[in-house]
Amino acid sequence: MTHSSSDQIARQLAFLVELDKLKSILRQSPLINKSRKENSAEHSWHLSMFALVLSTHANDVDALRVVQLLLVHDIVEIDAGDHPIHSASANDAQVQEAEQRAAERIFGLLPEEQGRQMLELWREFEAAETPEAVFAKVLDRLQPLLINTLSDGGTWTENGVTQQQVLERYGPVIARGSPVLWEAASKLVGDYFAAAGRR
Repeated sequence: MTHSSSDQIARQLAFLVELDKLKSILRQSPLINKSRKENSAEHSWHLSMFALVLSTHANDVDALRVVQLLLVHDIVEIDAGDHPIHSASANDAQVQEAEQRAAERIFGLLPEEQGRQMLELWREFEAAETPEAVFAKVLDRLQPLLINTLSDGGTWTENGVTQQQVLERYGPVIARGSPVLWEAASKLVGDYFAAAGRR
């Protein structure tokens, strides 16, 4: 093994070791069985499975590209933490700045070319301009929505979120990338609020 390849492997392993920290970042979303909160690594894995299973409901996307975007999208939470959709700081410029710094540090652990590719994937997800990134954003909204309908309202109940707020916060993002998934999701939302007697 040459010195350059051993250095490359050392940097790749350092990055992979760093990713273990994502398992300790707790999200606000509960597991469906409500036994505990999910962590960001579990969320990323679950979303990747959503992509493999549901990509037929998007307009001509490369499912494996969507999986790549979803696997890297929350890595920045190792440094920047999780910022739930219902929190006041969800779109804060400071959060975006912190996430940008985190992306540069964490992906910078990798060999230069590989780190640049990962950083570009993360930026593609954030920009939500390619069909794959638009659909990745769909799934990032759909997964917690589904969990909330199956866990007594989950984060909606915790944050006093109304049905109208759910439709406004999730609807445009999901409908943009998959009208058919939004049709299914909005029915789940309506059924949940009807059963819960909260309008």
